[in-house]
Amino acid sequence: MAEQTTSSIVIESDPATIMDVIADFDSYPGWAKGVRVADVLSTFDDGRAERVFFHLDVPPIRDEYTLQYIWTGDEEVTWWLVEGRVLTHMDGTYLLRDLGDGSTEVTYRLALDLSIPLIGMIKRKGEKMIIHAALTGLKKHVESL
Repeated sequence: MAEQTTSSIVIESDPATIMDVIADFDSYPGWAKGVRVADVLSTFDDGRAERVFFHLDVPPIRDEYTLQYIWTGDEEVTWWLVEGRVLTHMDGTYLLRDLGDGSTEVTYRLALDLSIPLIGMIKRKGEKMIIHAALTGLKKHVESL
C-alpha cells in the first residue's frame, strides 16, 4: 500500500452542501485547480457518480484517468484509480465531520504513484500541493454559494 498524505480544513457549511459540491463533477473545471475535464461515465441509482473520467493539467502532472467512487451518505467519499497514463495508483478519501456549529471539518487523504520515477519526498510534496489546492478550492467554492 502506498503512503498517504492527509490534511484537513474547516468549511463554514453543513456536510450535505459540501458533499453536493464534491459530487457535482460538471463544476470541477470552474473551481478545482488543474481539472480541465470531469465527465461522469456511470452513476449509482441515487444519481451520484460511480466512474468519472478526468483530464488533469497540474504541472508536472498532466494525465487523463478514470476513477471509481464509493459514497457513504454525506460523511465520506472514497475513490481509486481504474486507469491512467501517468498515474499508476491513486486512492483518495474525503471525510466530512459536522462540528455542530454550522461548520464542517473536511479531511482529504490521498496516496498516488506515477509511472515517472520520483523520490518519495517529492511525491509527498506533490500530494500535499494537490490536497492543499483541492481543500482551499472546495472551501472557497462552497462558502461562495
